[in-house]
Amino acid sequence: MPVITSIEDLRRLHKRRVPRMFFDYCESGSYTEQTFRDNVSDFGKLRLRQKVAVDMSNRTIAGTMLGQPVTMPVALAPVGFTGMQSADGEIKAARAAQAFGVPFTLSTMSICSIEDVAAHTTAPFWFQLYVMKDWDFVASALDRARKANCSALVLTLDLQIMGQRHKDLKNGLSAPPKPMIANIIDIATKWRWAAGMARTKRHSFGNIVGHAKGVKDLSSLGSWTAEQFDPQLDWGKIARIRDMWGGKLILKGVLDEEDARRAADFGADAMIVSNHGGRQLDGALSSIRRLPSIARAVGDQVEVWMDGGIRSGQDVLKALAMGAKATMIGRSYIYGLGAMGQAGVSAALEVIRKEIDTTMALCGERDIAKFGAHNLMIPKDFEGDWKD
Repeated sequence: MPVITSIEDLRRLHKRRVPRMFFDYCESGSYTEQTFRDNVSDFGKLRLRQKVAVDMSNRTIAGTMLGQPVTMPVALAPVGFTGMQSADGEIKAARAAQAFGVPFTLSTMSICSIEDVAAHTTAPFWFQLYVMKDWDFVASALDRARKANCSALVLTLDLQIMGQRHKDLKNGLSAPPKPMIANIIDIATKWRWAAGMARTKRHSFGNIVGHAKGVKDLSSLGSWTAEQFDPQLDWGKIARIRDMWGGKLILKGVLDEEDARRAADFGADAMIVSNHGGRQLDGALSSIRRLPSIARAVGDQVEVWMDGGIRSGQDVLKALAMGAKATMIGRSYIYGLGAMGQAGVSAALEVIRKEIDTTMALCGERDIAKFGAHNLMIPKDFEGDWKD
């Protein structure tokens, strides 16, 4: 087993061991990928303040998310195609999250179904929903999530229309991969991945096949998006889903203070400052740059979490110091999953845990709840000075 010291170690292994189309699906943004890159690079503009000659003993990084105890303020974000990064990937990731004591979120566009994950785990998980035109599908998905004991609904607001991801088009992204010569040659060099896939029957979108009506071609994510994602999503439809669900609601994809105030007044239990990993509106500001103003606007009304660009425990601490109550990671755990399956997800979480713990201590803090802006050096122009 390779020695893993960083998330970058897992990313390199992931790239070597998984077919190109699925690595590229993870490691890409829309259009020029400006926002995708900024999500990561903008963390580097924030610097941590070192403290010495302070008591660093008896540290704790535990907390809560939506009242649920967590071993660190990190949840696994919903990621489509996770079961194509490693056979039964959603089950593996959920098991790793359960063992570690952090929440796992299952995507609508997962390969393993709600029922698959529920059958292989004991801890409640969260379910992420895209709003579809087919309200029968929406109602069915919510009912299935309730029966599976999902403890919260994550409603994604920023994918009514899909931003173009050039690599996905060029690679012919599909689940399962189409039997094209380029795919066959690529998969032949990824024997670990191929062997795993040969041992599972889960090769397509488990939450959609057998549940959605009138879908002509489930082998293509693009065709499903064009046919069913709802470009007319509004707050009235969000309210309808809230009432249909009746449980804890997390709104994902907020980047604007006005939208954040609307979401807080709406009664969301938590909101996630996120730009969909830079895969939607290219040219939008990074999540970490938008976080402080949104936290100031609504942080006293609702739990504000942050998603996008986190590749280390230091990034988690920076997000907390900038106003987030907690964070979500997507690519960081997907790298681990593609690299080493469930053990890789566990490795990613352990890397981040160790980095949080050590870095917090070196900043002079023993309780992560007390980590704040006083632990950072923030450029005066970090949030930007924009025209109204």
